[in-house]
Amino acid sequence: MIRAILPGSFDPLTNGHVDLALRALKMFDEVVVAVLINSQKRPLFSVEERMHFISESIDNPKVSCVSFEGLLVDFAKKMGAKVLIRGLRAVSDFEYECQMAMMNRDLAPEIETAFLMPKSSYSFLSSRMVKEVASLRGDVSHLVPPVVLHALHQRFGADRS
Repeated sequence: MIRAILPGSFDPLTNGHVDLALRALKMFDEVVVAVLINSQKRPLFSVEERMHFISESIDNPKVSCVSFEGLLVDFAKKMGAKVLIRGLRAVSDFEYECQMAMMNRDLAPEIETAFLMPKSSYSFLSSRMVKEVASLRGDVSHLVPPVVLHALHQRFGADRS
């Protein structure tokens, strides 16, 4: 069995994240969506809320959700994962992601990094953009799962039509 980890802050979860997790299941036996706890950041949603969004939005027994702190490769070893999944939206993502993959390979050569391209309709999508548009009362209903949309409405105001 090959377990893969899809790490991120997921603040909030987007349809792009969901797409990556489900597409990764075509290549791996199990996908762990790993929510990073980063004390340096001030997330919009708590770790518990983000984990709830994931569990509500991805209904597949081969996808689990956990939170973690510290080095991703240490977490991957603890989970028995052999692959880290990273999304590449554009060439601009590649340089950073390549550096991270090389560092992770240096720290844990037994763990591979797999890069997945999003659907073209999600190639521009980021959690940061979703939060910005939602905060300005823009329509993000096609960019996030319903549970996330509801939570964004709660944070920024309910009337978006």
